[in-house]
Amino acid sequence: MSLIEKLTPEQEALIPVYRQKWRAIALSTERIDREKAAEAVKAAYIAIDFGYEKPEIFFQDSPYAACNWMLKRLSPEFLDNYLNEPNSLGGLFSAHFSHELSSILNQQLGSQQLDNCFYRVADDPLNHEIYNNLSEKFSIELNEQREDFSWWIKIQLNDCFKPESHVNWMTGFDYCISVLNIVHPQQEWKIFQSLIQECGWLFAYDDICIICDRPLHLRFDNENRLHAEGEPAIEFIDGYSLYSYHGVTLPEKYGKIHPQQWQSQWLLTEENAELRRVLIQGIGYARICQELQAIELDTWQEYTLLKIDADVDQEPIYLLKMTCPSTGFIHALRVPPNMNSAREAISWVNWGVDPEEFAVQT
Repeated sequence: MSLIEKLTPEQEALIPVYRQKWRAIALSTERIDREKAAEAVKAAYIAIDFGYEKPEIFFQDSPYAACNWMLKRLSPEFLDNYLNEPNSLGGLFSAHFSHELSSILNQQLGSQQLDNCFYRVADDPLNHEIYNNLSEKFSIELNEQREDFSWWIKIQLNDCFKPESHVNWMTGFDYCISVLNIVHPQQEWKIFQSLIQECGWLFAYDDICIICDRPLHLRFDNENRLHAEGEPAIEFIDGYSLYSYHGVTLPEKYGKIHPQQWQSQWLLTEENAELRRVLIQGIGYARICQELQAIELDTWQEYTLLKIDADVDQEPIYLLKMTCPSTGFIHALRVPPNMNSAREAISWVNWGVDPEEFAVQT
């Protein structure tokens, strides 16, 4: 087989199209078709050909429900058998189908083209973000409920099959097959597609497989970070939810309240520096100045240098308050704590240009 060493401009332009296609599939919020999902799983068990029989299949509304089901419904004997070796097949699914497909593509594509097709557009922050957020919540809750097995559940979350983590592989495979007409193992490709298209998260073992439904809602900001204001960023049909603000996981006490209703006083008791940063971002310096009674240090024309004495952040908060002469709108911008005057703070904001000179230039 001759190697494809260079893509045409038209071929290059199609790569992000296929990436968007598979991202939409992997992050679908449509309810799964249980019959199709079961068929996809059974075909995958047969295809890996390690003597596995068709598993008994169970459906759960969310990964959280699946973990609780494993702890509450499975026998102590099952848990004992899997304590030392969880024996999850989720990773085996990924490895088997990826290896079968990529080995044949390696024979037909140069290394540079492989990078272009599989990795150049695959830096999707969602690949692991959903897992990390859910894993942390499961770890905390299950550790409180059943300490002996919380670490075991975390292993299962790590090893389970997650459709959203395969966006890069599916983009590359589909592109190479559909655009470059690469010869490929058709059965493996069909099965791998079905797993991504028909299933949510899969907790797969020798003789049982738990198929989770997809989220009811997934909400993002314009940078594809999990984000919602006053509602969950991830929400499953059984009520399991996760709150996030521009990619930062929030406790429910903050997440369920719209940022416009966040209170500056929360900054005085919040110990987590990352959450304090998010609260500051959501509340805004102008409101923080007013509600925490910032001290006026210096003024120059419509500008005022302020300081918040309260222990809100890791270092003192110095703010330059700017009042628009025509509208009266107040804007506050944080400046370094070594500012001694409003004029010095204005110069810092204007990249070192004195405010008198800046006024002339503009």
